[in-house]
Amino acid sequence: MGKTSDLTAVQKTIIDTLHKEGKTQKVIAKEAGCSQSSVSKHINRQAKGRKKCGRKKCTSSRDNRTLQRIVTTNPFKNVGEIHKEWTAAGVSASRTTTRRLMKDMGFRCRIPCVKPLLNMKQRKKRLAWAKDKKDWTDAEWSKVMFSDESKFCISFGNQGPRVWRKSGEAQYPRCMRSSVKFPPSVMVWGAMSSAGVGPLCFLRSRVNAAVYQEVLEHFMLPAADQLYGDADFTFQQDLAPAHSAKTTSTWFKDHGIPVLDWPANSPDLNPIENLWGIVKRRMQYARPNNAEELKTTIRATWALITPEQCHRLIESMPRRITAVIEAKGAPTKY
Repeated sequence: MGKTSDLTAVQKTIIDTLHKEGKTQKVIAKEAGCSQSSVSKHINRQAKGRKKCGRKKCTSSRDNRTLQRIVTTNPFKNVGEIHKEWTAAGVSASRTTTRRLMKDMGFRCRIPCVKPLLNMKQRKKRLAWAKDKKDWTDAEWSKVMFSDESKFCISFGNQGPRVWRKSGEAQYPRCMRSSVKFPPSVMVWGAMSSAGVGPLCFLRSRVNAAVYQEVLEHFMLPAADQLYGDADFTFQQDLAPAHSAKTTSTWFKDHGIPVLDWPANSPDLNPIENLWGIVKRRMQYARPNNAEELKTTIRATWALITPEQCHRLIESMPRRITAVIEAKGAPTKY
């Protein structure tokens, strides 16, 4: 028979249960398989609570609430700035104490999520689009070929300032930073469906309507043959100027390809964005020395995407639409 500290979780549960039923310590010890003194010490400890030891805390509950308010109000400040503001409020604590208390409160220093800014008009259109598509089945979404451009840089280290947040706060507006579409960089065009991915196109110049139609002719059509064969499909694209140009619309009509209507600034609805994320995460430790090595790495990583991964992403479309409806058109976690 062991000491009180040797009691297992099961033994402690048995002791607590039988004690509540009014059993004697002798009976409890026999049922729990431990000494009577262990039972007595456990019951007394539960009743009185263990006395805390160690040095007295240098901050009060009020000081801690002040710290939490500072972090919540200014989540993009670093520890030094937060500590300076906290001590300016009359609190006497070290920078190490500041960091430790922030950690105890559940704050972790993380890279902020990036979401596009949406005005009320765009939110209403997103909500209307989601309500219109909420009854679409997986079979209907599997007939959609999703496409998008993405930028790839030789270095992936420049991720911007970090943000202090708690678990579950990644999508809070105060913990996110806004992005600007199409920053100056090398762009890659790709397409996917539930059957897999199509060939990549590396864009060498600024994408206007003429360049985009060349991409459609030499990369989208072969991708359609590869992923759908002779079956019908619907093409998805965002509302970039080259995509919504009249000549581009005419190109689709001439080729008999229907285009899915799409709300503005809605990358969270496009599953290919998740594929770009997978590729970039797999490439985060790659360090190509020039553009050609970068292209080779992108092609090799893109080729590792499996049809199963694509199928799972397509199956997420109903959940994405539900999330948009619940958010009333606001950006979602996807």
